[in-house]
Amino acid sequence: MLLDVVIVVLGFLGLIWGADKFVAGASAIAFNLGVAPLMIGLTIVAFGTSAPEFFSSAVAALEQQAPIAIGNALGSNIFNIGVALGIATLLRPITPPKSLIKKELPALLLVTVVTGVLFADLHLGLNDSFILIAVLAFLAYRLVRQGVKKQEHGEDDAEVPEIPPVNVLRATLMLMFGLILLVAGAEALIGGASSIATRMGVSSAIIGLTIVALGTSLPELAACVASVLRGHSDLALGNIVGSNILNLLVVLPFPGLLAAGSIESSLFYRDYATMLIMTLVLAAICYWTVKTGKNIGRGSGAVFLLMYVSWFLVMYQQI
Repeated sequence: MLLDVVIVVLGFLGLIWGADKFVAGASAIAFNLGVAPLMIGLTIVAFGTSAPEFFSSAVAALEQQAPIAIGNALGSNIFNIGVALGIATLLRPITPPKSLIKKELPALLLVTVVTGVLFADLHLGLNDSFILIAVLAFLAYRLVRQGVKKQEHGEDDAEVPEIPPVNVLRATLMLMFGLILLVAGAEALIGGASSIATRMGVSSAIIGLTIVALGTSLPELAACVASVLRGHSDLALGNIVGSNILNLLVVLPFPGLLAAGSIESSLFYRDYATMLIMTLVLAAICYWTVKTGKNIGRGSGAVFLLMYVSWFLVMYQQI
């Protein structure tokens, strides 16, 4: 058991470090090729914090561990709202931007509802994955189109990480090194997590909802805390909403494409339902704060944390 825990921890470290190197290398290559910083931020950097979920779920699906992949997606979204956003809001009240209310939040609500409709028959297959991929392609097209329009109008002031002056060769090596770390980290994480599940006698879905989801969501937690401490609360909220959209549209197609099959009823009736409720609460609070001109205060942060703890306790009692 101890060895499995060590393997899981090493897997987490590989995923996080690999994502950092991958994004740094990809950003440098894109910059050297003349890609605008705004477009880099909308694509490569946006991918960065969610890379651990993507790679771990892809490996889980390849190894026929679909419950881990599905649990990872749902658990990560629950963690992002309940813990990452909850802690960030407790540290400093957040002011949601109006653009988030008009664009990203409706997209998150749409994706969440579509996921629920696909899950309702307790089966995730090829057709379900194609629908999710189609929604992803549509939203990606709109995002890039909006980014191009902003750039054409000189509205390219979106905050993106500074891109270091790295030559193409070094950037390519960083990209490849990051990719290797992501794959190796995902392999270690899924292997160790599956072994722990077997030894503890619990389902793979539970491991995906807890250990895997918590570990792969650490970048979102770190990004949220760093954003609010630096006074960029809108980035913290945008990171959570964007990450949750990607988790459903990018992570869930993997098990549908590579390990199609039935879904544990608890994943739908308990975990998806919790994710849906938390998403609706988040949307309601954001709409209310924008309408009244107030902030998402510490009371809301406490509510998010309480919802996460309540879900976790219910899940623990049902193990």
